[in-house]
Amino acid sequence: MDVEDTSGAPPRGVPPPGDTDPLGNPFLRTRFVPPARPGTFLRRGRLVRHLGQALLTPLTVVNGSAGAGKTLLVADWAANLRRPLAWLTLDAAVEGPGMFWAHLLQSLNAGGVPVPGTIGFPADASRVHPTLLSRLARELAGRDRPVVLVIDEFDRMTDPEVARQLESVLRHAGRGLRLVLVSRTEPLLPLHRYRLAGEMTEIRGAELAFTTEEAAELLGLHGLSLAVPVVGALVERTRGWAAGLRLSALAARSSPDPELYLKEFEAGRGTIADFLLAEVLGQQPPETQDLLLRISVLDRFCPDLADELTQRRDAATILAELHHANAFVEDFGHDWYRLHPLFREILRAHLRRRAPGLEPQLHRRAAHWLRHSGTLSETLANAVAAQDWTYTAQVLVEDLAIGQLFTGPDSGEPADRFAGMEGEGEASDPATHLVRTACALSRADLDGGLAHLRRAAGQLAGDGRASPAALLSCALLEALAGRLAGSVRLADRADRSARRLMPQLPPRLLDGHPEVGALLLTHVGASRLWAGRLDEARATLTEVTRGPRTASTALPRMEALEHLALVDHLNGWPGEAERKVLAMEAEAERYGLVLPQGSGLGRLVLAAVAVDRDEVDRAEALLAQTSDQPTAAPVTAAARRTVEAGVLLARGRRRDALAVATRPLPAAEASPWAQGRAALAVSDAHLAEGRPDAAVEALRQVAGDQPLCTVGAARAHLAAGDPGTAVHLLDGLAARTRSGPGVAVPAALVRAQAAVLEEDPAFARRLLAKALVEGRREELRGPFRSAGPWIDAFLAEPPLRALAAGWLVPDPEPSGEAARGGPGPGTPVEPVEPVEELSGRERAVLERLARAMSTEDIAADLCVSVNTVKTHLKSVYRKLSVHRRNEAVRRARELRLL
Repeated sequence: MDVEDTSGAPPRGVPPPGDTDPLGNPFLRTRFVPPARPGTFLRRGRLVRHLGQALLTPLTVVNGSAGAGKTLLVADWAANLRRPLAWLTLDAAVEGPGMFWAHLLQSLNAGGVPVPGTIGFPADASRVHPTLLSRLARELAGRDRPVVLVIDEFDRMTDPEVARQLESVLRHAGRGLRLVLVSRTEPLLPLHRYRLAGEMTEIRGAELAFTTEEAAELLGLHGLSLAVPVVGALVERTRGWAAGLRLSALAARSSPDPELYLKEFEAGRGTIADFLLAEVLGQQPPETQDLLLRISVLDRFCPDLADELTQRRDAATILAELHHANAFVEDFGHDWYRLHPLFREILRAHLRRRAPGLEPQLHRRAAHWLRHSGTLSETLANAVAAQDWTYTAQVLVEDLAIGQLFTGPDSGEPADRFAGMEGEGEASDPATHLVRTACALSRADLDGGLAHLRRAAGQLAGDGRASPAALLSCALLEALAGRLAGSVRLADRADRSARRLMPQLPPRLLDGHPEVGALLLTHVGASRLWAGRLDEARATLTEVTRGPRTASTALPRMEALEHLALVDHLNGWPGEAERKVLAMEAEAERYGLVLPQGSGLGRLVLAAVAVDRDEVDRAEALLAQTSDQPTAAPVTAAARRTVEAGVLLARGRRRDALAVATRPLPAAEASPWAQGRAALAVSDAHLAEGRPDAAVEALRQVAGDQPLCTVGAARAHLAAGDPGTAVHLLDGLAARTRSGPGVAVPAALVRAQAAVLEEDPAFARRLLAKALVEGRREELRGPFRSAGPWIDAFLAEPPLRALAAGWLVPDPEPSGEAARGGPGPGTPVEPVEPVEELSGRERAVLERLARAMSTEDIAADLCVSVNTVKTHLKSVYRKLSVHRRNEAVRRARELRLL
């Protein structure tokens, strides 16, 4: 209400201010002095500077939850003011307009701002005369220097009449009053007017929260020096809540291992729990306490979900009031809320003590509500928390969500999430068997997975009412089992079943789960790859990469790309293989995913390419990044065996290479290419030991089916003194295959060697020139290094040396270099190694740089952003100690990186 000066004299019969309030009680001094700051108080400069604006605006609001540090912040700021300051802390006793204004006048007197007796004094605790307020506003407006009035715990004043009176005095006092309200709730004043006019300073809970740096400094004041990750984790857990940090520090200081305590302390016990239970939960009415305890089982909630847990219909009003009151209920947007994480921990612990056994029931109710109105991940999380395994399995299967066990955000270890299901004894329903199948296969327990899968399939076959979703889930897991078992028969059968079932499902369900089709095709394609049906595998896996590009299909697309990379490498296209692995890495980068761990098929393909390029150190490093566990899928195990044998042969460790190449790979069905690559490694090892007959024998059964094995057989026959057979094999290969340079280059080299033995050097030169042109494009140094000494004389000839220069042999030195005191022609130049090894992505960018590709073209070729390419270029420049593109290319060639 506006105040008016209706009389020139004070109200008659009103006593002047003294030592007692309108009720006759003495004024308590503690209400009029700022609280003392503890020795461990941390002054935070950013907040002090912000609060300094309070001197420039009529109104300042410092609003935050209990224990947010708002009062100490204002007290510290006020202690350093060089101007009149009045402080008033409200409590339950200061109730009613008369009591409020009597205490406000007393705070002015106590703060060194004497109030003239002509102002008057409230005689009635429940009311105040408007004339008193008019006189007070005029008195303040006439001051030369404004009075700073701090009212702490203003949330205790709930009388709208007092708020209107205070706003009127503030408005009429003009520049004479700077009002600072410290409150847990939004003050009842018309704040929007002050915001629009730019006449209000605000400090809210988010700004009051401690940063990691501030928290580290605060802990230091408590004598704790902790690692940044530990402090960061504590800030995350407390959300920077001041009281939580201080209480944690005090408790940790008395612990023998403070760092361990802060990592593992139980929020439900100790001083933090006592504080929040008393200051927040204990201040609420019983209905609100009940709601808070029940919703503490949820990560987030809306009013309807909270009503489902309380079986009442008052959640919307209560949640809005709790959020307004800063009672640790945070607005999550779109009418959803969440509890402060520490408060939630404490409430859950309190719920378990007050109502044992209620928590699983609440999770079960939440799961059923969320299935129809929430997200799948939340539904499953609550069903698992309730240990309602039958319902969990039904949701996963009937909602066609079983694929998300392998592709969702929590897909890393589905067996861990559903460990309780494994301990529930023998399942009776097919859905539970299917989920157990998924858990077993996710940890490569093929025997256990197949056992559950057979039970599920038998039950579904005997149930004439089995849903298409359950049958499709079964087909998906059957395809995965076929992939892990190395059984294309099993995978093909699953593929046929799935294609028959998909039209029977509602399009909405299929469209909502694109990962099902992507996973199915990936498993089938990988199985066909194992079986040596490379063209079919390529077509199937390419269908995955061209399918829906969503977060849920990112992992299957990545797996499809690395399997396609292996197909390319088997067909002799190392550059294409490398590009697909880089595309896989780009896919991971786009969706913030970690590259597939354990199997590392993509890295194995890059290692195989490195062997082809005679980059043995790089191949060995890539090999070390992959798992050598026997649980890997057969495709990956075979790729690893091939690369490991190749590295050992390149190192001259022939016996070890033989042992690796003959290592058995458990699989239901044989793989032609896996057998062929193993036989080729055995043959090469025998050749290196001078046993060409054994080399020929090693490839006798596989040479006709595998182009590279045919080349190996020709090489073995040539070494055994049978050039006729060697040439016959190569002529037949050229007539029936369209393999890439990975096959064509070694084939041309063997044919050239045969021409040398046939005393046809001209033909040998033509073949060698062709091999050099093909090899340069793919940087295939490996076949040339292992060709034998006959090649050296040809590479010394200028025309062929020119084709080999810069990538196979060093560039010829400029003739003017010697004249300037540099090394003369033929003088070997020792390359200086880069400070750091280039990553695979950096090498890929560098290679495209050498082709004079623009930044945009490189980004398009690698399927990454232009900014990502620029970042890699900066790293390449730094590692090579250069500043320009052409310098980087020249330097890389000096270092034989190109």
